[in-house]
Amino acid sequence: MTEPKPPASPAAPTAWSGRFSEPVSDLVKRYTASVFFDRRMWRQDIRASLAHARMLARQGIIAATDLAAIEQGMATITGEIEAGGFNWNLDDEDVHLNIEKRLTALVGDAGKRLHTGRSRNDQVATDIRLWLRDTIDDIDGLLRDFQKALLDTAEAHVDTPLPGFTHLQVAQPVTFGHHLLAYFEMLRRDRERFADCRRRVNRLPLGAAALAGTTFPIDREAVARELGFESVCENSLDAVSDRDFAIEFCAAASLVMTHISRFSEELILWMSPRVGFIDLADRFCTGSSIMPQKKNPDVPELARGKTGRVFGHLMGLLTLMKGQPLAYNKDNQEDKEPLFDTADTLSDTLRIFADLVPGIKVKPEAMAAALRQGYATATDLADYLVKKGLPFRDAHEAVARAVRACEARGCDLPELTLDELRSFSPLVGEDAFAVLTVAGSLAARDHLGGTAPAQVRAAIARCRTRL
Repeated sequence: MTEPKPPASPAAPTAWSGRFSEPVSDLVKRYTASVFFDRRMWRQDIRASLAHARMLARQGIIAATDLAAIEQGMATITGEIEAGGFNWNLDDEDVHLNIEKRLTALVGDAGKRLHTGRSRNDQVATDIRLWLRDTIDDIDGLLRDFQKALLDTAEAHVDTPLPGFTHLQVAQPVTFGHHLLAYFEMLRRDRERFADCRRRVNRLPLGAAALAGTTFPIDREAVARELGFESVCENSLDAVSDRDFAIEFCAAASLVMTHISRFSEELILWMSPRVGFIDLADRFCTGSSIMPQKKNPDVPELARGKTGRVFGHLMGLLTLMKGQPLAYNKDNQEDKEPLFDTADTLSDTLRIFADLVPGIKVKPEAMAAALRQGYATATDLADYLVKKGLPFRDAHEAVARAVRACEARGCDLPELTLDELRSFSPLVGEDAFAVLTVAGSLAARDHLGGTAPAQVRAAIARCRTRL
């Protein structure tokens, strides 16, 4: 595909130049043109144009011979673009006029009749919705791939104990498999959000024309059916002027990136030698230009950084729309670059993480050592005392005193003798030591959503059916 060429001299007339007494300056052409970035929608533009042309022919607005010429010309243009031989011209501003001009050059007046009953305003809105609908479908598949990678790795570590943290302090034992399933659930909600967003994207603006509809006897519902839209936009002003569907997409993308950024933060922390819970495959890391020993988790770090980039696009689109009166304004040309970059950033990140997760090397010894350092089974001892009849607040106080004693001695709770444990509560018996083990703590949480290995296995089975 060739790059847009500088404007010819003298420039060819634009689609609207009859109104003006002088040509647009080259600087303004470059400032206002969007063909550099919106040409990625060429398939959607051709698809929507063909549906529009077929409707015009069915309604008797253009002749069957015009439709045949348009279809033949669009087939030629498709081949040219796919082969990289299409001449994208800056003079023609955007993808829509570039294709229309080429069509007219190929088929003559039939190409000029294609724009009957529509405006670039509803044409652009339709192309964006078609493109975004296709993109959402692609992203759903990428989210599913990421989920599957998490499930596969979780299944391999159903029984691997990991410290669960609150406030970045060791809290209670979980399993690594259970931990990964938390991200599966986040991605499940992300997929639900995109599916919900898709329903609002999937409404046809075409037929709204510039802002008020058209005087021609068009059949919008037929065009919607041909293009796979679920319904039509029912107000012409709204159809051409709002971009809330793009904002909603960016909001959903921002939440996905939030989840990936949280996961990235953990991977970075876990890979640090001071923690050492995991290692990442070399293909996702880089070294240092000066320190030969370094292995840096560049992919998670970049994902964490790119999350801010996606947030910025969301804020940019909200700001773009907040002051616009009805109906269409040129401001809306600025919707595409942030939208496209959001989709590209999210898609690339999801592809990489679906590949990264299976390459995580887990270090269970380091995880187990961390569990021994943080009194991770203290809550289990408190629950044990409650089951013996002690009110929870009293049990909490007794175990807190036991932890304080362990800190003074530099030992863990299971290392205390029975008599020492009884000094904090006479309800403690020999069976208390079973609840103070990591395995006992995990097994005890045997309920829906709990971290017991049996529950994690059941959760993985449920998740696989949901995929």
